Amino acid sequence: MNNKLLDILACPVCKGKLLYNKDQQELICKIDRLAYQIKEGIPVMLEEEARQLEAEEEV
Repeated sequence: MNNKLLDILACPVCKGKLLYNKDQQELICKIDRLAYQIKEGIPVMLEEEARQLEAEEEV
């Protein structure tokens, strides 16, 4: 994930900062506890496509 791209991307729900999870290939919003998948190098920034993080998953 390009750091410049990560700096300008924001959570579409709360407009908050996203964290990059390299192992899972996801962008994580800590506030909403959502994970946005990265498919073929392109972040899928749709709320309905996001995965809700489980309570035991550390962010």
